[in-house]
Amino acid sequence: MSQSSFFSSIGAHLNPAVSLSLCVLGRHPWLKLPFYVFFQVLGAFLAAATVGLQYYDAIQTYSGGVLTVTGPTATAGIFSTYPADYLSVWGGVVDQVIGTAALLLCVLALGDWRNSPLPDGAQPVLVGAAVLVIGISMGSNSGYAINPARDFGPRLFTYIAGWGVDVFKAGGGWWWVPIVAPCVGALLGTLIYELMIEVHHPPTAAELQTSCLEVTEGKMGLEFGGPECVKPA
Repeated sequence: MSQSSFFSSIGAHLNPAVSLSLCVLGRHPWLKLPFYVFFQVLGAFLAAATVGLQYYDAIQTYSGGVLTVTGPTATAGIFSTYPADYLSVWGGVVDQVIGTAALLLCVLALGDWRNSPLPDGAQPVLVGAAVLVIGISMGSNSGYAINPARDFGPRLFTYIAGWGVDVFKAGGGWWWVPIVAPCVGALLGTLIYELMIEVHHPPTAAELQTSCLEVTEGKMGLEFGGPECVKPA
C-alpha cells in the first residue's frame, strides 16, 4: 500500500538499502541519502508504535504483562526480526545478503524501461509481490528483514516501550545484521544486475546520437564515430 501511495511523488523510497544502491548507480543524489534514511527509520518507528498501541491489550494479555524478547511468551518478534534458534550470526548475514540481493534484482528489473515496459501503476504492485515471494521462500531463518529501516525503527520502539536492552542482546547480538547485511546484499544485487543485464542492453537512439556527435580531430579534420553513424555527404 505504501509503495502505491508514494511511488509517483518520491519513487517510494522505503528501504535504505535500495536508496543506497540507487545512489551508487547515480540515480539518486548522495546528499539526500541521510535524510531519506532518517525518515525511513522514523516511519518504521511510528508504524511500530501504531501497532503497539492498537494491540496493546492483546500483547499484555498474551505476555502476562511481562514484555520479553525470548521465551514462550516473547512478543518482541511482532515488531523486529530475530534469528531462529539454529541460525548463527554469520548464517544470518548470508541469509540477509541473499534475500536483499534478490530484492534488488527484482526492483532494478521492474524499474528498467529497456525491459518490457510495465503498465502505469504496476511497478509498486509487482515490487510488493516480489517482497511477498521473498518472504515466503526465504523468511523462515530470521523473518526476512531485507530492509534496515523496517527492522531498526521497530527495534528502537521496543527498546523504549518496555522490552529493554534485550532487543539488542538477543540472538548473540543479532541487531546489527538486519542493518549491515541488507546493504551489502543490495550492492551485490545491483552489481549482478549491472553486469548480467544492464550493460547488455542495445544502445538507445539518444545514446547513438551522442556517440556520433563525439568527434575527434585528426589529420583530415573531423573524424566521425563508428559504423552506426552516417557520415554527411
